[in-house]
Amino acid sequence: MAELPDEMDAIDPAEAGGPEVLQLVRRPVPKPGAGELLIRVAAAGVNRPDVLQRRGFYPPPPGAPSIPGLEVAGEVVATGEGVQPELFGQPVCALVAGGGYAEYCAAPAGQCLYVPEALSMVEAAAMPETLFTVWTNLFERAFAREGDRVLVHGGTSGIGTMAIALARLFGLELIVTCGSDEKCRQAEALGADHAINYKTQDFVAEVRRLTEGAGVDIVLDMVGGDYLPRNLDCLAEEGRHVSIAVQRGATAELLIPKVMQRRLMLTGSTLRPRPAAFKSLVADELARSVWPFAEQGRLKPIIHATFPLADAAEAHRVMEAGEHVGKIVLTVG
Repeated sequence: MAELPDEMDAIDPAEAGGPEVLQLVRRPVPKPGAGELLIRVAAAGVNRPDVLQRRGFYPPPPGAPSIPGLEVAGEVVATGEGVQPELFGQPVCALVAGGGYAEYCAAPAGQCLYVPEALSMVEAAAMPETLFTVWTNLFERAFAREGDRVLVHGGTSGIGTMAIALARLFGLELIVTCGSDEKCRQAEALGADHAINYKTQDFVAEVRRLTEGAGVDIVLDMVGGDYLPRNLDCLAEEGRHVSIAVQRGATAELLIPKVMQRRLMLTGSTLRPRPAAFKSLVADELARSVWPFAEQGRLKPIIHATFPLADAAEAHRVMEAGEHVGKIVLTVG
């Protein structure tokens, strides 16, 4: 086993602020605890929660590193107590509660998936956060099954493009909303059945038109606020609404009798604060039900751009501009 350095390059801002606070600093290399392994990071995904954390609106959960970054890919270079030693040297990607923007990252072994030859390290690093999120909310909480009609807002985001990929693999009819005609065309090229420009079209009316008045079975919503009552108008009877973010606000008004009369289900979840035991169960399910598609080269993320770790500030500027399609990834080393 090669000797590890004591310190590493990392992005760990001392205070909240704009992208300019994302500067390289030196931090101690983490030591894997019981049930953890240490990954020499090759690439780390950039996600909107990272932006919220940088701005001071989404602090890490208790015990998580202050270093941002919720997903990584790289080589296992050390293992903690209780972890199979044969994992040493293996290429893995991992969902983590923080610590991804660094040369080394500790991860619970149960939250790791091995990286098959069909995926590059950049591609592997771009998958865990959106894959775990879409799978748990669309397929577990909303019980998506073949033939269901689904509406997803933000069709060209990381979540949206992952939803498109999984919808194609599992036989869902997918309607997405996007902020321009060009993004609508890109979403359809990726496999969305229909794309609605929410800036020029009433998405409720369009969903009703596309479904011949029946509505969709599921809405996966990362917008919140005043979208909630409009989303309910898109749902068919027995429809399921899943909230995963609140970009337009944390409160909404809705007519309770509408929920009762049409037997609608409203649910939602957050992923980052959930315990490692839960995330490990999700990883096991993904390994059985989804990861074979990645091994076959049939499931890949859409990569918009990559930036060196030292250019994390520029990566955040690109994300906040909102023009990206798919994932933004930091490369390390």
